Amino acid sequence: MVRVTSVTGFRLDSLITAAARALATGDPLGALKRVALRDDAPALALRGIAMAQLGDLVRAKALLKSAARAFGPKEAVARARCVVAEAEIALVSRDLGWPAKALDAARSTLEKHGDHVNAAHARNLEARRLLLIGRLDEAESRLAGFDPTTLPPASRAAHELVTAGLAIRRLRTKAARAALARAEHAARQADIPALTAEVEDASLVMNTPAARLIACGEERPLLLEEVEALMASGALVVDACRNVVRDAGTIVSLATRPVLFALARALGEAWPADVPRATLVARAFGGKHADESHRARLRVEVGRLRVELRSLADVSATKRGFALKPRRPRDVVVLAPPVDEPHAAVLAFLADGESWSSSALAIALGASSRTVQRSLEQLAAAGKVQSYGRGRARRWMTPPVPGFPTILLLPGSLSGY
Repeated sequence: MVRVTSVTGFRLDSLITAAARALATGDPLGALKRVALRDDAPALALRGIAMAQLGDLVRAKALLKSAARAFGPKEAVARARCVVAEAEIALVSRDLGWPAKALDAARSTLEKHGDHVNAAHARNLEARRLLLIGRLDEAESRLAGFDPTTLPPASRAAHELVTAGLAIRRLRTKAARAALARAEHAARQADIPALTAEVEDASLVMNTPAARLIACGEERPLLLEEVEALMASGALVVDACRNVVRDAGTIVSLATRPVLFALARALGEAWPADVPRATLVARAFGGKHADESHRARLRVEVGRLRVELRSLADVSATKRGFALKPRRPRDVVVLAPPVDEPHAAVLAFLADGESWSSSALAIALGASSRTVQRSLEQLAAAGKVQSYGRGRARRWMTPPVPGFPTILLLPGSLSGY
């Protein structure tokens, strides 16, 4: 849903005023009835926002560009509002290459001219984009020190949704629930059904299993609160959502060392028992039979894993294989996604129900476009994603996968996780 608040302050007449009020209450059809046949700048802008709320993002973008050109040189605030609306359309359509500097400049213009409501909306959009691509520290800095209580209910709900998203990604579940409660209250005040539905969807994350705990050969699902408690428990966690090994104070990332992480996960799942060499070969290298070359390579990789984990654990040789030995007495557990899926990170983004380009996914994941394209092709061959359009206009999407919550698979700062 596109929810644009930059609908006040244009040159007003009775029809423009009525259309703006209709948009502010989530009634795009009512707005179009009043301005559909007009082509002056304020009407073009309102028509663009209405089309965005109705889901025709291509037409909305064209109308807003026309409106921005139609406003005169003395109407900087009106042009800035059009830029903010374009930025929200870009965010919803997952156009992550849209120039963020243009939104920042528009926000500065709005603040300079005293349009604090639309300036706050622009700030919120900046934070949403940064949250989406995992730049959590920057997103928090955009919202730091800002008091949302002076905003209208719809804008206040949007602000609290971003605050909740940051808290969820940081595994601060108490703060997340508080922000979601404030968002729900503001959404009820706004009385916009689409906004209420968005808050309800966000709240589902808190009550849906977010991961699986694998320990001593058994596994069970975990809610986000339980994941947060696990991270603070002092246990040695082999985290298959982030591909790290960590305890409450130390994080060792193996995200770029898939073989080492495969070994660490196999050892963590078997702890306190050891793992046969043949099993480790199969998990790390995909070999069905452990010949001498596999055994030699296994010894090399185990040596590398010892070096990486030296502050947390040792990897000891046994008669039949290897075992993980924590540096101090504590449990060893594996935190895994609810469903083990190849290319899980790509599915995590596509599961939001929006359509993505491969280039936008590459930006969000911090991966190369070719790597993402290969993942999409394999997922498409397996029937898990669908595409439409061609060339640069090609988009990818998938319905949410039952039992496959995404929050722990999205990128973010490890220091806060």
